[in-house]
Amino acid sequence: MARPINTCVLGVGLAGLTFHVPFILALPHLFTLHSVLERNPRTDGGKVQERFGFTPKIYRSIEQVLADPEIDLVIIGTPNNTHYEFAKAALNAGKHGKSFTFRLWRWDSDFLALKRLLALPETSPHSIGHILEVESHFDRYRKGLKGTWKDEPLPAAGITYDLGAHLIDQALHLFGQPTRVTGFKDNIRRIGNLGVDDCFTLYMHYAPNDTRPHPLTIILRSHPLSVKSPQLRFLVRGTKGTFTKYGVDVQEDQLKVISSPKAILEDQFGMEPDYLWGTVEKIEADDLTVTKSTWPSTDAGAYVELFQNLAGSIRNEEEPLVKWEEAMNVIGMIELVHRSATEGSTIVVAQGSM
Repeated sequence: MARPINTCVLGVGLAGLTFHVPFILALPHLFTLHSVLERNPRTDGGKVQERFGFTPKIYRSIEQVLADPEIDLVIIGTPNNTHYEFAKAALNAGKHGKSFTFRLWRWDSDFLALKRLLALPETSPHSIGHILEVESHFDRYRKGLKGTWKDEPLPAAGITYDLGAHLIDQALHLFGQPTRVTGFKDNIRRIGNLGVDDCFTLYMHYAPNDTRPHPLTIILRSHPLSVKSPQLRFLVRGTKGTFTKYGVDVQEDQLKVISSPKAILEDQFGMEPDYLWGTVEKIEADDLTVTKSTWPSTDAGAYVELFQNLAGSIRNEEEPLVKWEEAMNVIGMIELVHRSATEGSTIVVAQGSM
């Protein structure tokens, strides 16, 4: 049996303590939390010891991390503008690197419910037919700044890079490359540095083709001043019906409060409460009566699968679930959003460029 992968987590802020460390500790047969990068620990065991009672080795500089030959894997949870520098240095030092994001919304329960609905054959009584329009939201109400690096005018700062990347990845995963894109972004609250966007709307236009008989429009949106509870997550219109879904995946909230990483492996972890399940509305062709039914989120959110696949990929036992080219396509789409918003134009996407 292969030994666990010695892992160092760079940064123990929200990303490190919420989306990285718990999974490394929850999978001791796959990983060992060898060390963390924490520049100013308040105690000998640092934040990890305070939160989980586990004491890793603490390094105060990236140079110390790279010089340690025992470290197999480096997971980066530092600000976005450091990711390229740290990832390149780690790879050059012979370390493995985790996938391109600290979490992947393809393993969110809300997205899994939508994916399962769209996979239904047209003959299914729950099918909403050919998809015409998809709205995918991540809205919230947040009047002030958080006071973190995310509010600063740094490379890859702003909500389009932060949350937009996940919505774009989901859209590309389901529907592929669009024909045209139209993007809008702004600092709608007019606070902090006005060059740092806090809202965006992206229209992804798809032309009909052999498998898509109708034009398709994907609308991705995030707004910081949305007064709604629960927030709208998906609104999907098809030729036979509409799917509406409120509320977001519960894993982040659970990860923030779990006392033991072992909770991640419990059956109820990542399960969405039934009051957040989606609704399918369909119309009867004869009398135009609208019928409603619940579309349950039967699949639990499962970020843990990303870490299990990471270990399998490092050991050459599995193909990575997140491909380099997929990450590049998301970044390319974000750049098109910025360009479209700056120019005030709709941009034709060169086919085969993504």
